Formats: sequence, C-alpha cells, structure tokens
Amino acid sequence: MADNSKAEDTASDSVEAAKNASDKKEKLADQVMQNPQVLAALQERLDNTALTPSSYIETLPKAVKRRIDALKQLQVKCAHIEAKFYEEVHDLERKYAALYQPLFDKRREFINGEAEPTDAESEWHSENEEEEKLAGDLKNVVVIEEKAEAEEINVKGIPDFWFTIFRNVDMLSELVQEYDEPILKHLQDIKVKFSEPGQPMSFSLEFHFGPNDYFSNTVLTKTYKMKSEPDKTDPFSFEGPEIVDCDGCTIDWKKGKNVTVKTIKKKQKHKGRGTVRTITKQVPNDSFFNFFSPIKGKPGN
Repeated sequence: MADNSKAEDTASDSVEAAKNASDKKEKLADQVMQNPQVLAALQERLDNTALTPSSYIETLPKAVKRRIDALKQLQVKCAHIEAKFYEEVHDLERKYAALYQPLFDKRREFINGEAEPTDAESEWHSENEEEEKLAGDLKNVVVIEEKAEAEEINVKGIPDFWFTIFRNVDMLSELVQEYDEPILKHLQDIKVKFSEPGQPMSFSLEFHFGPNDYFSNTVLTKTYKMKSEPDKTDPFSFEGPEIVDCDGCTIDWKKGKNVTVKTIKKKQKHKGRGTVRTITKQVPNDSFFNFFSPIKGKPGN
C-alpha cells in the first residue's frame, strides 16, 4: 500500500510539474508575441514562404505549365469573342432605339402639350377599377358651376415632368442644387443617340430645353466614347465595354445667369503699402450643369 501511495504522489508531482512548465511556456509565448520585433521577423518569414499564384505555377512540372499556357490562350480568344458580342449588343441597341423613337416622340408631344392623347391612348385599367367607378359616379353629380370653373383651368401638357423625374431619382437628385431647379423646369425632353454603323462605339445624351432666361442653347449634349476590346497588356481583365473618353458641350449662359460659378469677395493686403483692398473673383460652384463639362476630357469629370 505504501508503494502505491508513493507512486500516486510521484505521478501527482509529475502532473503538477508538467502543468507549471506548460504555464511558463504560455507566458513566455505571450511575451514573445507581444514583442514587435519578433512579430515583424515572423511575418517576414511567412511572406517568404507563402506561394503566390505565379510562384505556385513555377513549382509545377513543365508539362502542366505547358497546358496552363494553352488555357491562357483559350481565355484570350474567349475575351475577343465576348468583345464581339458587346459590339453586336450595341448594334441591337441602335436598332431598337429606332423602334422606340416614335413612342418617345409621342411622349414628348403629350408632356409638352403639343398633342392630346386619344381616348384609346389614355385608357388605363387600374387595379382599383371599382373605386374609380364610384369616383366617376360622384363626378356626374358635380354642379355645373364647378364644371365651368374646372374647364377654365387650361393646363398644357404635363407640367414639370422632367423636373419631377430629377427630384425623385436618387442618382439625379444628388446632383441638383436648389438654384438648378428653375432651369430644369424648362427641360422638355431627353434623348439617347447611338453611334452610326461602322463608326467607333459611342452614345450621346441630348437634353432639350425650351426658351429660358438662363442660356440660349436649345440642346445640351454629352457624348461617351467606348471601347470593347481586351487590353493587350492585360487581356484577362476584360469585363465588357468601358467608357474611355467623353465630350461635353459649351453652355451659352446669359449674363449673370451661370450657376456653375459663383462670385466671392476677398480682402487682399498690399505687401508694400500695407493697404487693404477688396477683390472679386469667380470660383466653381456645385451644379447639375457641371455634368456637361469638360468640353473635352476624361470620364468622371
């Protein structure tokens, strides 16, 4: 029994010693890992041992690398076919734009009060037809005086149609400043024009304005030039057509009406005489109409 007790004590001491040694190792590891120099050396070692995709390929047998090169050639050919696909998509867009145009022309006529829709054109079945029928029955009992008053109201087209679009589309409303709004109320139509067959891929946005007190242009344009071909130096990055350039237009602002600039006053001290004078200068101003700048430049400006 004494021997058993002695063995148990020895085993217990061994476990305790092992636990203490483990605790010391953990504390030492914590201290080491908190040392910036040790961490930097460890990171450098990891960086040197980690394989990049290209270095991984270098470790492969020659026959495997040969097959990978063949795959690269196939991928480049796929990219060129994809580029051709997007060119044909552009041709289709041009084709269908011509089919849409008569409808867009009629839309412009209705918006600007150039024509009135027929009964058939204005017929629209709502999900709430019964409610509309009740509303229609109520209209039939409106007094003659109210009818006469309503007939006197002569509203042309759909007032502020495009201006309302700008205010309710987030991507556009973010560009519009308060002083842009009176100008946009004169916007009558927006058109998209695609490049002609055989011409370099491009499209233009045309903003048609009615007579106004701000500029003399009737149309403001911005043209986007596009490229649909893989980059020779990096063909695997091809993701479809990209805008490579854009041209805006000159806005013929009337005197004192240019909202893309603002006049500021600044005090300037003469270095020699010490006198102070006030100078005025024009600086750029946030405005939707900066969209038409630059006249020649890169996308994103």
